[in-house]
Amino acid sequence: MEQPDNELVEAAITAMAKAYAPYSHFPVGVALRDETGATHVGVNVENAAYPVGNCAEASAIAAMVMAGGRKIVSIAVAGGDGSMLCTPCGACRQRIREFGDQNTPILVAGPDGLKASFTLGDLLPESFGPENLT
Repeated sequence: MEQPDNELVEAAITAMAKAYAPYSHFPVGVALRDETGATHVGVNVENAAYPVGNCAEASAIAAMVMAGGRKIVSIAVAGGDGSMLCTPCGACRQRIREFGDQNTPILVAGPDGLKASFTLGDLLPESFGPENLT
């Protein structure tokens, strides 16, 4: 895998401060880079009716799509207090797969920096993607 994108990691960590997480108290920030080189950020937004909340990955992907982006080149996820890895949930791994591929880098950080890096293939092997429907 290529060298970690420190700028992307820092953007994800900075975004954590804007998360709306009054129930879990587990802020998550995401920054992703699209095919044009633009960076898009998102945060988790909780709701008293729990299933109605948004994951940070979904928020960042929506921002990318609104800006015209269609491919995730790399993505950084920062969450929690740094005591454990905050990897994307299963649903978000599939969301990332819609706009990425098996080689898409996923950088995992805590408030104090990068903790681990994976490819989407590491986290979602043998995945189902848009090409399965062609």
